[in-house]
Amino acid sequence: QVQLVESGGGLVQPGGSLRLSCAASGSIFSAKAMAWYRQAPGKQRELVAEITSGGSTNYGDSVKGRFTISRDNAKNTMYLQMNSLKPEDTAVYYCNADIAISSVLWNNYWGPGTQVTVSS
Repeated sequence: QVQLVESGGGLVQPGGSLRLSCAASGSIFSAKAMAWYRQAPGKQRELVAEITSGGSTNYGDSVKGRFTISRDNAKNTMYLQMNSLKPEDTAVYYCNADIAISSVLWNNYWGPGTQVTVSS
């Protein structure tokens, strides 16, 4: 069984910073692509950023230049450094990952989410 657990969310003032973490645990052969999504109330879930096992990254237009995604493959952990936060960044942030449980089998997993609230 594989689990993803996010941490680091909370309440921050506009212009502030937060760092989210996503730790994968369980029967992991290797972690492939990993990504952060977010969902604000009344809105669809959207891609925030994604990173391949080799470190290539892609960002949603609304966070480019403010957020940085990274990962530590040895720890099966992904991070999201969020700077210059805006009220519109308020959402539940979800970790998503393609995890190989053997050399030939892999599944897609979601974490339970962590709340980020940007407000004065």
